[in-house]
Parts: sequence; structure tokens; C-alpha cells
Amino acid sequence: MPGRVGLVWSEDLMAYQLSEDHPLQPIRVKLAVDQMAASGLLDHARVLAPKMASRQELELVHDSAYVELVAALSDPARRAEVGPWQVEAAGFGSPDNPIADGMHEAAATVVGASVVAAETVHSGGALHVFSPAGGLHHAQARWASGFCVYNDVAVAVAWLRERGHRVACIDVDVHHGDGTQAIFYADPEVLTVSLHESGRYLFPGTGFPDELGRAAARGTSVNLPLEPYCWDEPWLAAFEALMPVIRDFQPTVLVTQDGCDSHLLDPLAHLQASTAIWPRIGSRFHKLAHELCQGRWVALGGGGYALREVVPRAWTLLFAEMVQRPELAAKLIDPEPFPPSAETQEHIWQGLDRDLHKLAAELGLELGR
Repeated sequence: MPGRVGLVWSEDLMAYQLSEDHPLQPIRVKLAVDQMAASGLLDHARVLAPKMASRQELELVHDSAYVELVAALSDPARRAEVGPWQVEAAGFGSPDNPIADGMHEAAATVVGASVVAAETVHSGGALHVFSPAGGLHHAQARWASGFCVYNDVAVAVAWLRERGHRVACIDVDVHHGDGTQAIFYADPEVLTVSLHESGRYLFPGTGFPDELGRAAARGTSVNLPLEPYCWDEPWLAAFEALMPVIRDFQPTVLVTQDGCDSHLLDPLAHLQASTAIWPRIGSRFHKLAHELCQGRWVALGGGGYALREVVPRAWTLLFAEMVQRPELAAKLIDPEPFPPSAETQEHIWQGLDRDLHKLAAELGLELGR
């Protein structure tokens, strides 16, 4: 019903554009919101305005010197203050993370949108809130990485953590959520779960089953890598196999990073999922939130580089599950899955079974498919 689900959106979020030819283009978010509206979903939700995150909010996870450096690089009048070695150390200057005018303000607004989502869920203003511009999960505490200047996922998690929540952060982006994992690697009150293409083949080269957390937090970092060309059936089997991890943790709020770059058409990865996985993802997160977290669910965007062909459909299908009107978006599901050859299928299943066995042994949980 209206008011119980929120969508954080305004044209201000279109400012996060690192260059004209960059793979991460903000138009994908606008196209997704337009598709949600065209499908009639916004009649069942409340649109929330984003804000620019404060320095205090950014510094929940980012080093203050890094935030100051980003602010200086964002301002052409101040850019000369920053030495070349500082630029390189902070992860800037590459095609992935170029220096852009106003990038501090634009990135802080993406973070602020995700904080608005967290605030609204925490206060009870809505049960579920989606911030599709968010999901910038590669940024580290002291440097930019993988198109991400600030890590809005981690800031939203830390904001909720400060208010006493036990947070389960589940990341289904095709790329490992390395920044978020690193920031909470020693925090036993935050569970990070990442389902992604194996780092043996894809950036950032991390996210293996033996990355389990540090000291008292061992077992609260959980990674399940998938082999290239993985299609819907093993992807969903892997996703469902991880549910006991979340239930065992007993979170009070769910934060999800919902990158949709696992699709066959995505140009930056090698999986072969279809949009048919998204109703299952949304339905499962909805049920988990109600089963474990009194309905509290903060959903964030993430990767997705088939800007027009996939992103609007995938996120509309997710949002349809959030507002419990899946029939309004059903036509956006791909009619057929995209399975690879029989030999590749066998290889994918073998890899999945191997890694589930490793995780089960480490965590002491039943994780079979």
C-alpha cells in the first residue's frame, strides 16, 4: 500500500556522471524509474527526495583526509593543491575513476539518497525503500575503485549499525562487493554476503570462499563465486543456498545491493542470467525482511551496463516485488533462459557444489542445493 514502500529519486542523482563515455551512466537510473512509472508501480509507493550526505555521514566509513581530497579534486580552483602521488594513491586518474568536476557533490548525493532510504526504514516511515542510484560497493575507506567514489552501501550499513541494528548486507552484483566487505571485515554485527562471478575471471579479483572475516567477525563475511556463463538455474540455486547464512545471523534489517550486470547482455561480465531471476530475488528479500527484520529492507542499485536493454526491466521487476504487484511488470521477463553448452553447464554445477561444500564446512551450516 502507498507509504509502506519508498523510492528515493530526483533529477539531482543524474549528476553522478564521471565522463561522457564512462560505462556507468546515470541515464540508466532515470530509465528504470520511468519504466516503474509506466508499469503503474509508483501508484503503490512514495517518492522520497534525496539529500547530500554530510561530512559526518561520509566519515562513518571514509577517512576524513580522503573526503577532503575528493572535495579538492572536484573543484577546478583547488585541484592544484593535490599532488600527483596523492591522486594515484586515492585511486583517481584512470578511465574507471577519472577526475570530474563536482564529483564530490554528486557522489555525496548518491550516498545521501541511500542514507534517506536507511533513515526511512529505521524510523518506520516505510517498510521497504529502494535507492536505485546507490550500490557503489567498490569504494574503500581511503580510495576510489571500480567507478565508485564513495561507498553508499557501507555508509547506509554503518548508519544503521550506529542505531543498534544487526545488519545483513546481501550483494548480488556480478562483481564482488569488495569495498563493503573490507570496511566491515572485523565487525561481527554486520554480515556481508556476496554472490558474484569468480574473481579468477573478473574485477576486482576477490570474493573467494576463504574470505570469512577477521577475529571475532570470522564467519560474517560470506562469498560464493560463480563460473563464467552461469545461467538462471545455478544462479538461483546458489542464491537460495545462501539463505541459511542470513537466517543464522538473525539480522534486524536487510540491506541489499542489487546490481543487475549478471545478465547475458551486460558488456562487462560473463554470466548468462535473464531478467527472470529478478522476481525470485525480490520475492525472497521481501520474505526474509518480514521473517527476520519486521519488514525492514533497504534496497540499493549497483552495476548494470546494458543501460536500456536490461537495467530498466530488472529494477522494475525488483520494485514490483517490493510493492507486491508483480503482475504489473510480468511482461518485462525474458521469455526464455540462456543456458550454455552441456559441457559448460556441468562445469558450472561442479564449481558451485565445490564452493558450497567449502563454505558449509567453514560455517557449520547446511548449504547444499
